[in-house]
Amino acid sequence: MAIPFPFSAIVGQDDMKLAIQIVAVDPKVGGVLALGDRGTGKSTAVRALADLLPPIQVVKGCAYGCDPQSALAACPDCSRWKSGSKVATESKPVPVIDLPLGATEDRVVGALDLEQALSQGVKAFSPGLLAQANRGFLYIDEVNLLEDHLVDLLIDVAASGENVVEREGLSIRHPARFVLVGSGNPEEGELRPQLLDRFGLSVEVRTPQDLDQRVLVIKRRDAFERDPQAFRESYAADNELLRKHILKARKGLEKVQTSDDLLRTCAQLCQKLGTDGLRAELTLMRASRAYAAILGKKSVTTEHLRHIAPLALRHRLRRNPLDDTGSGARVQRALEEVLGA
Repeated sequence: MAIPFPFSAIVGQDDMKLAIQIVAVDPKVGGVLALGDRGTGKSTAVRALADLLPPIQVVKGCAYGCDPQSALAACPDCSRWKSGSKVATESKPVPVIDLPLGATEDRVVGALDLEQALSQGVKAFSPGLLAQANRGFLYIDEVNLLEDHLVDLLIDVAASGENVVEREGLSIRHPARFVLVGSGNPEEGELRPQLLDRFGLSVEVRTPQDLDQRVLVIKRRDAFERDPQAFRESYAADNELLRKHILKARKGLEKVQTSDDLLRTCAQLCQKLGTDGLRAELTLMRASRAYAAILGKKSVTTEHLRHIAPLALRHRLRRNPLDDTGSGARVQRALEEVLGA
């Protein structure tokens, strides 16, 4: 298995790192979309996400990683356990699963286990990538190039949290609750609006222009490629510190207060920008609350909102043919009108 670059060693790209930390604290924010220049560390940051996540408890041997403490959305195997009965458990890392662009639908949703069918004559289900990603993260590099039939499938599963397979005489339902993370270069194609709306936060990633920062990136990447294990060990303490900080923010999240006035400000901002539906307000509120928890604050302020709004709203704006300014600039302009300069 390839050794991931340590998250704490990533240079710059503060918005992208913040967005990833926010979804690590509160997965309900809805995932991260990182769009921008090639070779700017988008994939590196996402694959280093596992550094931020404490291990989870799962039912031992469960192919879907079901939560032993929850009877909700149990898989076909775990649903057979009687309520209150003891089940064997084990600890495992939070899954961060790659969905390759060339993956077939069977590989993604799961299909008939041909080996058992041919050798034993038994119709058994072989779980796919959606099953592996349950209670974790599903990462799609070059997400804007994903085939339409897979986009449709992901939209359905992301909305329901359940994967339904009806084929080859099989009828299977299993939990598939995951945070969607995507990266890509917008010059190579645009995302469909339906999929774009499923990402909670969007980050614009640009090539760093500071020379010292560029040199530091080169030095760290070169050191990592020379000896990946030694490089990871040199950042192990920083990664552990960051993981503890994320865990502390998770625990403090429920105590963070969001006033009615702030919720009204969220609604005013989204109304000013003309976003469709109410998902924008919910995402903005959740992301601002997670950001406050990361900072160790007890309540969400307008400054938190001001910092998070571009990440939560820039990808939700309708195109305005009479306004050629970027979506980030439009969000900033609306913030100034609603909150003041």
